[in-house]
Amino acid sequence: MRPLAEEDAGGLCRAYMRNREHLRPWEPRRPESFYTDRGQAERVRGQLEERAAGGMVPWVLTRGREVVGAVTLSDVVLGPFRSAHLGYWIDAECVGRGLAVAAVRVACRVADEQVGLHRIEAGTMIANQASQRVLAKCGFDVIGTAPQYLHIDGEWRDHVLFQRILHRRPPG
Repeated sequence: MRPLAEEDAGGLCRAYMRNREHLRPWEPRRPESFYTDRGQAERVRGQLEERAAGGMVPWVLTRGREVVGAVTLSDVVLGPFRSAHLGYWIDAECVGRGLAVAAVRVACRVADEQVGLHRIEAGTMIANQASQRVLAKCGFDVIGTAPQYLHIDGEWRDHVLFQRILHRRPPG
C-alpha cells in the first residue's frame, strides 16, 4: 500500500479492466472512458489535486508493479468534525487473503496519526457482507441504515453505515 501517484493511471486502468465484472455490483455505472488510460489519468490527476487541497488521501495496493486495489479517505473535514469517508476495493484474485483488513487498518492509523482525524465513516450495500466483515474486524461499528444512499449499478441502493472512532483527544 502506497500513496497514489500520477504514474499509477495505467496500472489502475488495467486493474479496473481486469475487475470490471467483479466490481460491477458494488460501484456506480462507469462511462467507457473510465476504462481507458486517458480516463484513469484524468481521474488520478483529480484525486491528486484533491489530496493537495487536503480533501482526500488516496492509496493504491500493489503486488510487484501490478495494481491490485485502492483505498481512499475522501470528504476529509477538519475543524471540530475531523472526519472522512472510507472507500476501498480489492482485485478479485486477492479477495479473502486479508489484504482489505490490512489496508483499512493502515488507513485508520494514517487518518489518526498523520491526518488528525477523529472518526471515519464507511458504507456498504446491505448484501455486501464481505465488506461488512472487513469493517467489523477493523473496529468499525454499525451506526444505521441509509435508504437509497448511493446510485450503484444503475439503482439507488440501501447501505449499512459504519463508523470508527479513532481516539477521544480534543482537536489539535
